[in-house]
Amino acid sequence: MLEYDVHQEVGKEYVVFLHGIGGNSSIFCKQLDVFKKYYNVITIHLPGHGNSPGIECYNGNFTIDLIVEEVFKVLDHLKVERAHFIGISLGSVLIHALLQAHPNRVKSAVLGGCITRFTILSNTLLKIGDAIKEMIPFMWLYKIFAYIMMPKSNHRISRKLFIREAKKMNRNDFLAWYRLTPYVKSTYSSVQEKASHIPKLYISGKEDHLFVKSLEQDTMGDPSSTIIFIKDCGHVCNVEKPREFNRLALEFIYKNQDVPLRKVQ
Repeated sequence: MLEYDVHQEVGKEYVVFLHGIGGNSSIFCKQLDVFKKYYNVITIHLPGHGNSPGIECYNGNFTIDLIVEEVFKVLDHLKVERAHFIGISLGSVLIHALLQAHPNRVKSAVLGGCITRFTILSNTLLKIGDAIKEMIPFMWLYKIFAYIMMPKSNHRISRKLFIREAKKMNRNDFLAWYRLTPYVKSTYSSVQEKASHIPKLYISGKEDHLFVKSLEQDTMGDPSSTIIFIKDCGHVCNVEKPREFNRLALEFIYKNQDVPLRKVQ
């Protein structure tokens, strides 16, 4: 089973945090203490991250569907039928996959730095990375993408955090996740059809230059989606603008919960 941490009290609803590739639950260090005041909080280390099983532990192909089922194994173990989900970067991509596979288990979703598809530029960069990935240390590849995705000086803290945490991964695990990038678009293909009734809040930095335009275009037809762009902020919006991110996420989940909750400050 995936490594997880849970903070729970009777009568509170559950919020599940999902990190991106190369990260881990430390990416939510500026959210967890705040959310624990109001909710039961579950953080999950995805395969190949933290002390979760590495990719070699799984039989057959490593796929997005497999990751989705591993996440739900944790929730089943904890007897959590439905929850609110918060993801960052590829964690948000996984939430789209969850919404397609098991929409009945998602109460609401907050998707930070979300990727619905890769642009011509980002696809070109991924193909170049794929061509050279066997010839260079994987951390070189990760650092290159970190600087391309988060190039500005105000992105420095989130960029350093992602690079620091990615160093804890091994090469095979990282490359297995990298090979999933061509399937990102498919995780959103039927979200509007299967999960149009589920409230979704997209929070992105206005400076998340590789992804914001396609995100805005792709979610336009979903009546249950709200998009908020944060000024002077890049890809990892929960790290760069934690107060604003926390306020937006808490207010959104508060509106979409079943259990009464004291007013969010």
